[in-house]
This record gives sequence, C-alpha cells and structure tokens, in this order.
Amino acid sequence: MRVRLEYGRSGLEVALPDQNVVKCLGYRAAAPLASPEHVVRERLARPLGTPPLADLARGRSSACIAICDITRPVPNSILLPPILETLEAEGIPRDRILILVATGMHRPNHRDELREMVGEAILERYRIANHHGRDRSEHAFLGTSPRGVPVWIDNRYLSAELKIAVGLIEPHFMAGFSGGRKVICPGLAGIETVRDWHSPRFLEHPNARTAVLEGNPVHEENTWIARRAGCDFIVNAVIDDHRRILAVVAGDMEAAFAQGVDYVRGVVSDTVPEPVDIVVTTSAGYPLDATFYQSVKGMVAAVDIVKPGGTIILAAGLSEGIGSPEFQSIFQEYPSAEAFMDRLLRTDYFKMDQWQVEELARVLRKARVVVVSDGIPCDVLQRHYVETAPSVEEAVAGCLARYGNHATIAVIPKGPYVVANVAA
Repeated sequence: MRVRLEYGRSGLEVALPDQNVVKCLGYRAAAPLASPEHVVRERLARPLGTPPLADLARGRSSACIAICDITRPVPNSILLPPILETLEAEGIPRDRILILVATGMHRPNHRDELREMVGEAILERYRIANHHGRDRSEHAFLGTSPRGVPVWIDNRYLSAELKIAVGLIEPHFMAGFSGGRKVICPGLAGIETVRDWHSPRFLEHPNARTAVLEGNPVHEENTWIARRAGCDFIVNAVIDDHRRILAVVAGDMEAAFAQGVDYVRGVVSDTVPEPVDIVVTTSAGYPLDATFYQSVKGMVAAVDIVKPGGTIILAAGLSEGIGSPEFQSIFQEYPSAEAFMDRLLRTDYFKMDQWQVEELARVLRKARVVVVSDGIPCDVLQRHYVETAPSVEEAVAGCLARYGNHATIAVIPKGPYVVANVAA
C-alpha cells in the first residue's frame, strides 16, 4: 500500500507491505468550518465564561496578544484580524497593541517567519515582538507556586491592561494538550520558571503524557502559573489534518480550553487492536519536523502502541538541523540515553532543552528509533541515540528481517497530532 506521510513542506510517499499493515491511524471525519472568519467573530461576541471581548476592551488603554511561535501552525491570519479590529473599535490605539510571540525557550522568530505566521498586512501595521526567555530584565517575578516553582513572566505581557492568548489546541506529549494556559507558560515564562517546571519531578510523573489532564502536574502547574500571570481572554483553534479550522473556542482561559479539549479528544483519538512490532510515524511535517529537537514529539506519539523491543520509524524533514547548541551538547557529553538519565536523576543537573532528551530516553527504554531524513547526514543523526535508514522502505525491510515476515505495522502519517492507543 502507498501512504503519504507528513514530511517537511511537501510530504513523502512511501510503499508499505499490505500484508503487514494493521492500521493507518488518523483523524476521525469532521467537517471544516465553512466560514471560519464568521465563527471567530461570533465567538468574540458570545464567549464562554467571560463578557464579550468588546466589553472587556472598552475603557482599556493597552493590550498584549500572545501568539505561538513558528513551530505551531496556528491560523493567525484568520484569528487575529477580528481581535485587532475589536480592540481598535473599542478605543485601544493601534500603537498600544502589542503582538508578543510566545517563544518560550525557542529562538526568536525572524521577519520572514513572522510574515508566514501573521500575514503581510498585520506584520506591516502592528507592533510584533519576540519573547526572550533567557533575558531576566524582560521578566517580572510573581512569587513561588505551591509546588515551589519560581514564577517569572514577560513584563510586557504583565503590564498590558488587557491580556489575550491566541493558540491551538492539539495533543501535547507532556502537558496533555497545547493551547489555553500554555501560551503563557512556558510561552512567556523565564528560564528559571521553565527549568523547574520541566524538571524530572514533573516530567517523570506517569500522568505527564499525551491527552492526560487529570492528575497531570505539568498541566496543573502551568494552569496555576497562567492564572497567576492573568489572562482576560483566549481564542483557540482546532485544525484538521489539512490544517483547516474545525472549531474555535473563546473566552475564559480554563472554561474555553476545556471545551476545546473535549472537541479535540473526539477528533484525534485512534486505536490499534494490540501493540505492533513496527510504527511508521512522523513529526507532522513543517514546522514541527524542522529540527531533531521538535521531532522527538513524533517518537513519543508512537510509544504507546509499539511492543517492548519494537521499532519506531520516524520520517522527518529536519531542515533546520538538530536543535539548540545546549541540546546538541547533551549528546556530546553523554554517550547513551542511559548515561544521561543516570546523571539527570542522581544530581542537581540542568541544561537547556534537557527535557527533550529526557522524553527521547523514555521512548528508547521501550523501543528502537530509526530516523529517515534528507535534512541531516546519517552519521550526524547516529550520534543522537537513534539509528538511521536511507528510506522508510529500507527501514521497514530491516525490521522485517529482525522480527520476521509476519511482523505487524501501524502507520501514523500525522505523528503527534494523533492520540494513538491500544484498544481497551
């Protein structure tokens, strides 16, 4: 059978043996909104848990709109115009409206990326700035959370009289789901906050995983932090596997987010009857597969349906390389995932982006990972605890030689956008 995998900007067609493929997992059928612009305006006028956005904006002199960075395909060109029009119509001057890119610990987004994220018209007419998580001077200290996390948040957001968060609700491998509170923490948080919130005491918890909110300390903590920072209004979209808008939720940060999560659960969940020997998956294409760092999410998406000792084959474009220098240095310092985890859990260790290596180590405790990419040479990838293959077909052939000709295969073309589980 031929399957199109989400890979880079153009996709990747692969041929898989019909007799071995158990299932191709994906979204459930859902019709995209016929007029998403109209729906956005309707949600702003009739939000969940708050007065209409126009009422909230009236009498305010400044506003900050936090948006996701380039690694999230948020349909900002549809979501932002009605928000901006509403703010200006209610008397907030354009030069007092700041669109703040919630980069978290990611690099700042350059002008071409901003154009791709918000469109030419907004880029030229509104103030847009990047969050810089490592710059203490751009943050204000809001105290310590009940779990002992120091709360540092971008002071440009905190100083705005009206605070709005715009994002995307989709599965997230640590926080359960993205969206809602996550644009604020980690999006606008300082490194001191992220260091603690992304430490092993949170990430090693069994509930810190995809699609789990109840009892998930990562979700509970960043919800508390976002509430402490303040958020007057959220606008979150749900998109399908073609990145068309399926739903829009707006209003109270927690109530609207919960409504969106309920919708997402019904669309993105799929199952296999039993664990499989091989999972062929992706990191959902550009922008999520631009780096090896981001591509770890695709590996985690497959871990619940692969057999212990099985293989996850990940196809990812990796057009921007491995990731940050700090992320790369971890692999240079520790020869194996086991050696890294031993250091991480035994001592007071911290290095930027360590949390992604921790997630990779969790995957490798259960399965092999074979990466297929034309973005990074195989010898470079192999220094990052994974194996490689020149094509998905050759990776599958190698697995069949390992497990036998009757080995089972599951395919997740959209990678981390799908919640894959074994049927109960």
